Amino acid sequence: MALCTTVAAPAAADGGTTTTATKPTIVLVHGAFADASSWNGVVERLQRRGYTVIAPANPLRGLYSDSTYIASVLDSVKGPVVLVGHSYGGSLISSAAAGNPQVKSLVYVSALMPDVGENGMSLAARFPSELDTATKSVPYRAGDGFSGTDLYLKPDKLHQVFAADLPESTTRVMAVTQRPAATTAFSEKAKVAAWKHIPSWFLVAKQDKTINPDQERFEAKRAGSHTVEIDSSHVAMISHPEAVTDLVLQAATAAESARPSMPATGSSDDARTETALTGIAAASLIAGAGAVLLGRRLRRPAP
Repeated sequence: MALCTTVAAPAAADGGTTTTATKPTIVLVHGAFADASSWNGVVERLQRRGYTVIAPANPLRGLYSDSTYIASVLDSVKGPVVLVGHSYGGSLISSAAAGNPQVKSLVYVSALMPDVGENGMSLAARFPSELDTATKSVPYRAGDGFSGTDLYLKPDKLHQVFAADLPESTTRVMAVTQRPAATTAFSEKAKVAAWKHIPSWFLVAKQDKTINPDQERFEAKRAGSHTVEIDSSHVAMISHPEAVTDLVLQAATAAESARPSMPATGSSDDARTETALTGIAAASLIAGAGAVLLGRRLRRPAP
C-alpha cells in the first residue's frame, strides 16, 4: 500500500512543474540620427533593478540588413527577452523578433510600427510631420563600388524637431555627433510584423515633431498595445527616462509572469488526465503484483 501511495501521488499534483521566474534580458534598439548612448538613462535605471541590458549599435543601413543584424544579437541571448525600439528602431524590432520564441514583449518608444507592406515613408505620407523639412541628403560611397544616400538632420532644425525638451547646449552636440540613416531604412517595406503575435507596449510622445503623435496612436491602437502618453519630444528616453523605464518594466513584469508553454498537442486538462491515468495504471500494476505475492504466501503449507 505504501508503494501504491508513492506512485499515485504525482497524479494528484497540479500537473505542472514549478518554475522560478527568470528576469528577461532587455535589448534596447536606437533609431536614426542617434546611437546607443541615447539609452543611457534607461540602462542605468534598469540595471539598478537587477536587469541584464544590451544596447547594440544599430547599423542604420536599411530595414532588411539592420533587422537581420538585430536578430543575430537576439540569437546570442539566453533566456527570455524584452525587445525595445525607439523611432526607426521600432521597424527593426517588428522584423527581428519574428519567429523568435524567446522574445516575450515588444516595447515601442515614439516609434515606427509598420505592418507588412508598409515602410517609414508610407506611414509618414499618411501622417505628415516636420521631419520632411528638417533633413538633408548626403551621397556616400562604400567598398566594392557601392554607393547610396544618407539622411541627416539639419543642425538648425534638430532642437525644434527632434529634441525640443532638451537644453540647446545638448542638442548642439547631438547635431554634430548624429549618426545618419541610409534612405533604405525608410524605403524598404516590412515583410513581417511581429507585433501581431507578441504582446506590445507603446509610449506616445505628445510633443513629437519627428513622428506625428497621431501616427503613434494609430499604430498602437492597431496593434492593441498597452499605451501611455506623455508630454515629450521625440527623444523620450533621454528627456523622460523614468517614464520610459516604467513602461519597459511593465513589459518585463509581464514576461516574467508568463507561464511556460504547454505541449503542442492536447490541452492542459488532457495532459493532466494522461498523467493521472499513467499514475493509476502504474499503481494498479504494483498493487496487483503485491496481491499475487501475498496470495502465494498464504497458500504455502505451515512448516
